Amino acid sequence: QVQLVESGGDLVQPGGSLRLMCTVSGSPMDYYAIAWFRQVPGKEREFVSCITGSEGRTSYADSVKGRFTIARELAKNVVYLQMNGLKPEDTAVYHCHSRPFSCRTKLSDYRSGGLGTQVTVSS
Repeated sequence: QVQLVESGGDLVQPGGSLRLMCTVSGSPMDYYAIAWFRQVPGKEREFVSCITGSEGRTSYADSVKGRFTIARELAKNVVYLQMNGLKPEDTAVYHCHSRPFSCRTKLSDYRSGGLGTQVTVSS
């Protein structure tokens, strides 16, 4: 049973940077794709980015391409989301989710995620 814990959220000014971490336990990451989703109150959780465990293939939502970078460190069972050029519309609770092998963009294709970490972009 894969368990996920998110960390790294904070209050940051527009244009600033943050690095989120998703710590994976219960199973080696090689067999899983790990995705970041984000959610604001009253809206559905939306796909942000994903990385496959075996090959490190990445995918991004159009809204974050060129600003966010996802990476994984297999030895530590950690997935990072480096967020640069943050905008107020990036404010959300960020959750990580897992699924076997390949990345998808639909939340329903993933297992339940962690409790999330709050990112607030405001001056």
